[in-house]
Amino acid sequence: MNLLFPIEPNYPPGFSYTPDFITAEEETQLLKAIQDIQLHNFNFQGYTANRKIASFGYDYSFDNRTLSKGKPIPSSFNFLIERISEKLAIQAQQFAELLVTEYPIGSVINWHRDAPPFDIIAGLSLAGNCTFRLRPQEKNKQTRSAIISFPVSQRSLYLIKEEARTEWQHSTAPVKQVRYSITLRTLRF
Repeated sequence: MNLLFPIEPNYPPGFSYTPDFITAEEETQLLKAIQDIQLHNFNFQGYTANRKIASFGYDYSFDNRTLSKGKPIPSSFNFLIERISEKLAIQAQQFAELLVTEYPIGSVINWHRDAPPFDIIAGLSLAGNCTFRLRPQEKNKQTRSAIISFPVSQRSLYLIKEEARTEWQHSTAPVKQVRYSITLRTLRF
């Protein structure tokens, strides 16, 4: 086995991972932009999660399952939106939501699929690494045991669309250092 070139996981159709999607200088620029944003605790159906967020564009309410117009996306993220839209071959204005999340040490994201109104999900990891996991949505125990687990490095980008979006769940293991993410989402039409 050649450890210099580890085997890439067999991702589900519609999932892709790009390490070093942005430079260290661009990461610093984005982290400075995040410092100017007021983050608040993420509440999910009466439960306060161990992470802080700020949402721009459209907001999804988990309490009443509705989508509403929120604050405009700050221009400091425009270069990132442009670059990700080029990678996806879509127009930048198709991104309807930008979510900034701060994960303190030990925080996790439990198994889930993103809210139904959203389609393509693009996630950028900043300031720290995490272990990302994917599993089929089906309730069948045999299929559920097919968990794909892999490291997501800072400055990397993952994309979830098509089958990976509709037929798979994702989660993260507890982080070992403070980590930030920027998540962009398009809307379903």
